[in-house]
Amino acid sequence: MQDGGIGVRRWVVCLIAFLACVGWAFVGAAQAQSESVTLGGPRGVVRSSDGFPVEGVMVQLISDKTSIRTTVYTNQLGKYEFPKLESGMYTLRTPRPLEFQRHVRDAVTINGANELEAIVLERVSETEFLPPTPDILSQLSDAEWLFNLPGTGQEKKIFSNQCGPGCHSYQMPFRSRFDERSWRLILNRMRGYGSRLLDSPRTPGPKLQEDIDILVNWLSRVRGPDAQNPPMKVFPRPQGPATRAVITEYELPWLGVHVHDVSGDPEGNIWFNTNRSPFIGKLDPKTGRVTSYRTPTTEGRHVGGHWLQVEKDGTVLYTENWADNLVRFDPRTEAFEMARRTPASHNMGLSPTDGSLWRTVGGKITRFDRETGKPVEEYPLENVPGSAYGNFVSWDGRYVGGGSRDEEFDGIVWLDRQTKEVREIRSPSGVSGSSRGSFDPDGNIWTGGRGGVLVKYDPKNNLIAEYAPPTPYQTYYQATADKNSEVWAGEMRGGRMARFNPKTHQWIEYVLPEPFSFDWKTYVDNSTDPVTVWYGDQYGYIVRIQPLE
Repeated sequence: MQDGGIGVRRWVVCLIAFLACVGWAFVGAAQAQSESVTLGGPRGVVRSSDGFPVEGVMVQLISDKTSIRTTVYTNQLGKYEFPKLESGMYTLRTPRPLEFQRHVRDAVTINGANELEAIVLERVSETEFLPPTPDILSQLSDAEWLFNLPGTGQEKKIFSNQCGPGCHSYQMPFRSRFDERSWRLILNRMRGYGSRLLDSPRTPGPKLQEDIDILVNWLSRVRGPDAQNPPMKVFPRPQGPATRAVITEYELPWLGVHVHDVSGDPEGNIWFNTNRSPFIGKLDPKTGRVTSYRTPTTEGRHVGGHWLQVEKDGTVLYTENWADNLVRFDPRTEAFEMARRTPASHNMGLSPTDGSLWRTVGGKITRFDRETGKPVEEYPLENVPGSAYGNFVSWDGRYVGGGSRDEEFDGIVWLDRQTKEVREIRSPSGVSGSSRGSFDPDGNIWTGGRGGVLVKYDPKNNLIAEYAPPTPYQTYYQATADKNSEVWAGEMRGGRMARFNPKTHQWIEYVLPEPFSFDWKTYVDNSTDPVTVWYGDQYGYIVRIQPLE
């Protein structure tokens, strides 16, 4: 009987092992099925020089005809596949290979789903630390730079809070070397004058002055005249879902043009404005062709657009923040109509239902006349003395929201247009830097926080929360919720597009081919499945992210 019991136990153990193997087989089959979804374009494999596949390597094809750059990622087997591309000659390369030597192959013939020659990558270093050569430094994101420099968490976070929300990368301060006096002059210029050098300088308060003193001491120590770059430790490569996307970059035909906002029209074109140039533009994603339209100017005021949105009928609305103008452009007639010198400028909120325009300005949530730009409806605020940086309207048109990063009030403003109820909700940290954002389909507000978090306000339960991404030292400018209530936001310091699922608290960070992601507005095309995400980078190109799941 004892032997029989042992035999039964052995049989049970074997059965469990067999069922486990079957289960893993199903899991493996499901995973293989997920990864075997074909895109129909050229394909290949990437492996290291010692013969192992490398996951998360970006492989890029650049069209010789259009200069459109298409990028895909390798999976855990080192395999990659492009979508169907126009037949012709391309340049094949690995953008930002970081710990590997660059791979570039010119005059590659693409014709359908042809198999490409295997890419074999040589490591840059025998250790996990990379030498700070010019080539390596040019591939680093701002966050990787900051992560690798000596200093305390306090010093680095203050630098991120004070210098991260700005409109430039960290390349200048981190590549420069100055003594203490020079760093103090630079910080005084950047923090005291902002963008208008002829204005009177702003006197910093006690808290800001304390932060400036800490930054001057830190910068003069780690970026002083004799400072050396340390060996660099780069962030992990993308894995799993983060490799399931296609990135397309459309380079614009001008140098030094800073794209600000993008928005799609009913025909699939992407409209954009430029921050300091006198035109708006239209991109045809099918061909890469860009058409520009010169905008009217205002005498004595600097040119340049800021907020832009396309209405359902194709009309383009945008603002000129330097000239305080609200502009309407009709693509059919190519005619501009302008309301000049109006507070209905900068960042507006457009109702998707009745087309009304909203902005929090002068301590009031205000609705403006679309033709004249004059206030027609106002709701006073108690705690926000100035403006909310972001303004947006809910999907059903009932609610108006805004993100405020005012020194006296950091948080969210909210208006119920039906009941006239106004709320002002401070952020939990007080330094979220809540800026531009949107409502999700459930009526929650999401904003991009300059302080490195996504900010959520749930009006049904009157709750506010902050969510930090896995990658450190990020800053956000704007956040957009899609039809599935997932939130998309460019990680301005990380060269990544973040995708956050509030239901599962899962983050997916799509690493981009360039080491920056200066995303002033994330436009989500909800007509596709999965959704398609667009943004215009300040460095002169427009980016499309197409997740595959």
